[in-house]
Amino acid sequence: MENSLEEQMRYDRARKKVRAIKGFYMHLFAYIGVNAFIIVNSWIKLGPGGDYFNFNIFATAIFWGFGLLIHALGVFGRSILLGENWEERKIRAIMEEDERKSKNWK
Repeated sequence: MENSLEEQMRYDRARKKVRAIKGFYMHLFAYIGVNAFIIVNSWIKLGPGGDYFNFNIFATAIFWGFGLLIHALGVFGRSILLGENWEERKIRAIMEEDERKSKNWK
């Protein structure tokens, strides 16, 4: 009975994680679609010789991009930037390097 409850809890956690990932990708696709429309529409309206690199054209993409980054960090955590167990791997690498250096001095 306990095993079944534990398995159900793991399933629920995994399902919640999958829904969060799916929500992030939906957010990402909306970001790409809306901002592509805004940028292309602005460039069409400006015509040849227009100020294409005006801040007002890219403001939505910039500020929404910060929100999307925060969403990504919330869904994927720190592993999105440094990978899983980055600190442990780095500590081991530094310790191994120190050990090699100390062997060279003996």
